[in-house]
Amino acid sequence: MTDQAVDTDGVRLSQEPAEGRGFLGRSRELKELRADIERAGLDTLSGRKAPRARVLLIAGRPGSGRTALAEELAAQVADDYPDGVLRARLSEPDGTRVPVDRLARDLLAELDRTAPPGADEDDLTEALRTALAERRALLLLDAVADAEQVDALLPDTPGCLAVAVAEGPLTGISDVRPCTLGGLDTKSAVELLSRHTGSVRVTVDPRAAEQLVELCQAQPAALTLAGGWLAARPQSAVADLAKHLHAEHEEADAIGRVFRLVYASLPSTAARMLRLLSLAPAGLVDPHTASALAGCSVSGARATLDDFAALGLLRAVDSPLPAYEVPGCLHDRLGRLARKHDRPAELQLARARMLERTVRLLQSCRAVTETDSPQAREKLLATPRDLRFPHPGAAADWLRSRRPALLAAARLAVADGELDTLARRLMSQLVRAMVAHFGTRAAAPDLYGIHRLVLDVAERRELPREKAAALLNLADLDARTGRTAEALVRYRAALDAGREANDPYATGRAMESVGGAHLELGDYDRAADWFGRALAQRLARDERADAARVWGRVATAHTYAGRYGEAVRSWRAAVSGYRRTGDVAAHARALSELARVQEYAGRPEESLRTCREAVDWARRAEDVRLQAALHLRLADTLDRLGDPTAAGLERGAAERMLREDPADACEIRSAESED
Repeated sequence: MTDQAVDTDGVRLSQEPAEGRGFLGRSRELKELRADIERAGLDTLSGRKAPRARVLLIAGRPGSGRTALAEELAAQVADDYPDGVLRARLSEPDGTRVPVDRLARDLLAELDRTAPPGADEDDLTEALRTALAERRALLLLDAVADAEQVDALLPDTPGCLAVAVAEGPLTGISDVRPCTLGGLDTKSAVELLSRHTGSVRVTVDPRAAEQLVELCQAQPAALTLAGGWLAARPQSAVADLAKHLHAEHEEADAIGRVFRLVYASLPSTAARMLRLLSLAPAGLVDPHTASALAGCSVSGARATLDDFAALGLLRAVDSPLPAYEVPGCLHDRLGRLARKHDRPAELQLARARMLERTVRLLQSCRAVTETDSPQAREKLLATPRDLRFPHPGAAADWLRSRRPALLAAARLAVADGELDTLARRLMSQLVRAMVAHFGTRAAAPDLYGIHRLVLDVAERRELPREKAAALLNLADLDARTGRTAEALVRYRAALDAGREANDPYATGRAMESVGGAHLELGDYDRAADWFGRALAQRLARDERADAARVWGRVATAHTYAGRYGEAVRSWRAAVSGYRRTGDVAAHARALSELARVQEYAGRPEESLRTCREAVDWARRAEDVRLQAALHLRLADTLDRLGDPTAAGLERGAAERMLREDPADACEIRSAESED
């Protein structure tokens, strides 16, 4: 068995949950739920068209098979909802309510719809309702915490159906009749047991099997644990387990009695690992998570996790990579055991080991994309083999499949409050890995959430430098999605934090960004003023390349304001700066912009000379697109000066350059026509 972070053969786990081998029982409940879909609602009876999707409620305690029933119902009626089944879990394994904005964003992602990073709850839920307006989809909302969550996500589309899974009734949503689950019928319960034990032991002692079902209260989770215990002991009879459970009087509920017995049978090292799995983010476990929590090898952790899945203590997740889920009915029990048997310092150390392993995996995930760099290759080869990814595609698959757990790990690390250094490292590496594999635009919604977590840590720890960085990153994402006013507020806050930290990079960057926001908002005077402040700092620090760039931004603000004389002077300063720094490509682009402003100022002869100089520098920079654009601009200027022959030559030169790339030709012509 490989110790690599990713199984390169892509083999799925051999252990398959019993539910995956065919649904058992619940025929009465399924019949009632299907009838409830067609039942006339109160609106219909009163003569009004139903304004929203019908809601079906499956109520039952964790371990009752409520999610399996919802999935079976979804499978049976799927053909009536051609736009598919959308799934969301509305509470964390520990019962914490999941915010509606995160749920709405995840559902939009399932619909291949994007929403601006940082959009608030109202905008996201409205976007979700809009996306579902013309669809017939089924929403499976698992582990519902309260009615408000369902109400916020409910489509305004009678053609959609929402199946909510909760522990109790959802008061506040009208016209909902709960389907409350008890135990399975005896025949189905015995069959579920025999899937684990084999039919022989059940057949030879059917009364013991029925007695065991009664002791398990016919609860699917309890029967799965009981079947796992028997499967691990081929010589034990069903009656043996029944006797053991009779002796368990401390636990009032069936799941607790069977779990206590299964847990007591584990070796001490396995029992400790199982307890520590309650620390796994989002209840999702892979061999690396278990290995880090328990302090054992990855291969050893993988074998133990397989054993847990066979015992019914974990569920194997449908994933190309080894992955498991802690059942909701066991999560709190494991947490209580961990707090009882492990000292707080030991739990914190296990959590720190897990976060440190995650940081190292993220570093490796990013490093595998940087193989062009000799230093990165050397660093990658120095990485332990069990933390190494064989190729970028494997790293991307791991990052994509572990995304929910990684984001949950960041949230938990920040909420912990005692591991802020690790939390900051984790979030830094998570941002870099996501950008490396998915790009800033695709990863923006997740990046926004991560930067907000960084801001939380920075404010809590009173770290002004980190606060400025987080505010700048959040403001950049706001600006890219058109929320310029919000970006401006954050840029100003970043400037204050940068000044408090005495960080010249943050203050300079913030001043320039404040100017950019004012420019976007059409306030050209304030834009020029803030660019001027940023420029003064660059000049004072002798940052020549940055100063040349900011001269260009000052010039742009003056151009938009119609102050062409000041714009020309600023572009000349930018040209001079780029010449001194030796940036040939930037020098050519600055000359090109200078020529444009000279044209606007009514000085075509000067524009012609500058444009020809820019062509020369673009040729030195080997920038064919810029050369072609400049030739087209020369042609337009020559036409205006009354020299059509020379203009034709310039256009011919541009056509020859762009002949091999028609897309570039269309783009450049469009840009020139807009000018």
